[in-house]
Amino acid sequence: MTEAKKTATKTATKTTKRAAPAKSSAKKAVATVKLSNATYATGKRKDSVARVYLVAGKGQIIVNGIPCAEYFRRPVLQMIIAQPFGITKRETAYDVHAIVSGGGLSGQAGAVKHGISKALEKAEPDLRKTLKSAGFLTRDSRVVERKHFGHHKARRSTQFSKR
Repeated sequence: MTEAKKTATKTATKTTKRAAPAKSSAKKAVATVKLSNATYATGKRKDSVARVYLVAGKGQIIVNGIPCAEYFRRPVLQMIIAQPFGITKRETAYDVHAIVSGGGLSGQAGAVKHGISKALEKAEPDLRKTLKSAGFLTRDSRVVERKHFGHHKARRSTQFSKR
């Protein structure tokens, strides 16, 4: 009976080992975009990091395998992402495949915008002047301030008591 238990535990561990890589490969499928003839750039904003691949196309923007309009449902965020194309008049010249992680939706939209701007500059160096003057190539370095000792939040102090 002990031999039967040993074989049962061995088969159970083998099945769990086989099941785990299948889940991780599904996650990596989104993260590993292999595009030939693509211009690559990394954009950052707050805690978000965006890996942006720019390919000649029709102006389609895909974020984490989902169309931009579905991923960023707020029109303001869609407008933020489209700004680099609008200022350079390249709305229908390139397709964008972006992989974003970290932060919230606002930070992710800013990271994609920064990545698109850097990729446009790499693809067409003559666009640098217009992108730089608009401030799209500068990384917005503002991040959340850390919580300080003796405070409720970063700046919020305890309530003053006179007595």
